[in-house]
Amino acid sequence: MGGVDDYELLDFGDGARLERFGERIADRPHGGALGARRTPERWAEADLRFDRDRGWTTTPPPIASAPWTITMAGLTLILRPTDAGQVGLFPEHAALLPWLEERVTSRLKAGTDAPPTVLHLFAHTGLATLALARAGASITHVDASRPAVRWARDNAASSGLEDRPIRWLVDDAPALVAREIRRGRTYDGIVLDPPSYGHGGKGSRRWGIRDDLPPLLDGCRRLLADDGFILLTAHSDDLGADRLHDALIHAWGPAAATAESGGSDITAATGAILSLGAYVRLDLDAT
Repeated sequence: MGGVDDYELLDFGDGARLERFGERIADRPHGGALGARRTPERWAEADLRFDRDRGWTTTPPPIASAPWTITMAGLTLILRPTDAGQVGLFPEHAALLPWLEERVTSRLKAGTDAPPTVLHLFAHTGLATLALARAGASITHVDASRPAVRWARDNAASSGLEDRPIRWLVDDAPALVAREIRRGRTYDGIVLDPPSYGHGGKGSRRWGIRDDLPPLLDGCRRLLADDGFILLTAHSDDLGADRLHDALIHAWGPAAATAESGGSDITAATGAILSLGAYVRLDLDAT
C-alpha cells in the first residue's frame, strides 16, 4: 500500500481485522472481514481489542484511551481509541493521497497567483487535509464534531503544518455548502468522505447517505470551479464504486464521464484483500 510508513493489516476474518498501528496491534470488528483467519496464531499479539458490548480492553491494561503516534505518508498522526471502535484514522485513504497532491502541484505549476483552494467535508482527523496543505493548497476543513476538528489541529501541529493556510470549521456539511453557494464562493477542489449515518451540528437534521448525498453533490457541483477536482469516498456496504460513479454522473452530467472509481482495498500480510469502501474521483482540468 503506497505511502504508508507505519501501518499494516496483519490478518482478517470471522468479522474482525488485526492491524498494526505503529507500536500497537489492534483487534477490532469489521463487518466485511468474512471467511476464516489465515494466521489465527497471530491474533494473540493484539494489545488492544474492541468489543461492541464491552468497549476497549488492553494487554497489559494501561489506560485504554492513552494516545500514541504513528507516521503515515510522511505525516505524524496522533491515534487513540474511541468509543465507536475507531482509532482516529482510515488507513485505506492513504493510497488516495498521491492523486490529491498531484492535483494541487499541477495547479501550482500552472502559475496561479494564489494557492489552490480545497473544501474538505466530513474531514475527520485531517489526513487528507494535511496532505493537501503540505502540497501547497489552502484548505477549508469541515467536520460536525468539535473533538474531531481539535484532533485534526493536533495532527497538524504534530506534522509541523500548523502554520499552513487551513480554515478549521465545526459545522454541518450541507449547511456549510448552502452558505458558500449563497456567498458565491468556488473551490479548486472538493474532498468528501460522508458517513452512512450521522448527526450534523446543532439545529441540523440527521444525515443519511442514501437520501442526503445526491443533494449535497449538487451543491458541490455549484461550488467547484469549472476546471476543479473532486474526490468522494464512502464506507457504506450498499455504495460500491459503480454507485458512487453514478452519483457523480448524476450531479455533473457528461462532464463526469471520465471519472475514475474503484475499491478502497488493503492487502493484508497474508495476501488476502479486505474491502473498506469505495471511491470516485474526477479532475475536470484533465477532461
